[in-house]
Amino acid sequence: MPRSTAIRAAACTVLAVGIAAPLLRRRLRLKPPVVIAAAAATPFALAVFPRSRTRDVGMCALQMYAYLAAYKMPNDDPEKLLRRVKVEYPVKADRAIGRGTTPTLRLQRALSTPGSFTAWEKVLVWSHWVWFAFPHGTVLYVLLRHRDQFPAAAARIYATFDLGVVGYWAIPTAPPWFAAEKGLLDDGRTPELRRMMVEYGQQFWKQGWAPLYGVLGGNPLAAMPSLHFATSVSAAHVLSGTGKVAGALGWAYATTLGIALVYLGEHYVVDLAAGLTLAETIRVAQPKLTPAARALSRALQALEAKANV
Repeated sequence: MPRSTAIRAAACTVLAVGIAAPLLRRRLRLKPPVVIAAAAATPFALAVFPRSRTRDVGMCALQMYAYLAAYKMPNDDPEKLLRRVKVEYPVKADRAIGRGTTPTLRLQRALSTPGSFTAWEKVLVWSHWVWFAFPHGTVLYVLLRHRDQFPAAAARIYATFDLGVVGYWAIPTAPPWFAAEKGLLDDGRTPELRRMMVEYGQQFWKQGWAPLYGVLGGNPLAAMPSLHFATSVSAAHVLSGTGKVAGALGWAYATTLGIALVYLGEHYVVDLAAGLTLAETIRVAQPKLTPAARALSRALQALEAKANV
């Protein structure tokens, strides 16, 4: 068998195994490190095929496939996750920030009316839903309009996802709405905390809300750090590197989302602070890691050349 054929066959095998592992992990009782390693190898396997925009998109999609597997797996055993989850420490931290009452409760009690939604509250909910497309849309925009910046942009945004998921394994932390359900936000005053995204989702999507939320969910006890905010900050930095208008739009969205996450009861302020710290740490570290990234890129390009002679 020619060497190029052998390399492509090996890459296809890695792709097949890496795609199958997350899907079959429960049936085959695969250990999380095995699943994560198999899924994480798939973007590198795809890299042996000739570069094109389609391949670049595929590598990003495979990276997110691996991330989603790592994100969801702690909830494969919900009872075990409940035994490990941290609920109290972010409540205490946000109460200190809010001088005795969490910022979420202060904002909701001052501005919201139970059972109804103002136009700007609907905007906040939609900003939360739009997040599922925003980081990836940013990467796609850079790929199509500023391709020379694409490798660094994709690396920054997807590194934010990958490093953030470590926190979900190391210190699983509950969001405000979960603490409210457990009575840990009770202070003798009303109204109590509302999970406004779910309230409005049920109102807007009606019967479609339950299946939609089921698809978008996966691990409800993964709040620290806030990857909603962290990835949006990383995306805003990336957009700023492409132009003033795109940067302004990116920062406007990240700011709106940050307000929404706290106001809607989805995240604590300390979750956002941790997310911001993560994004800024990656931004500062990226130039220092560029030589290593370029060495890896050269190695993959050499393998690509051998696979396509």
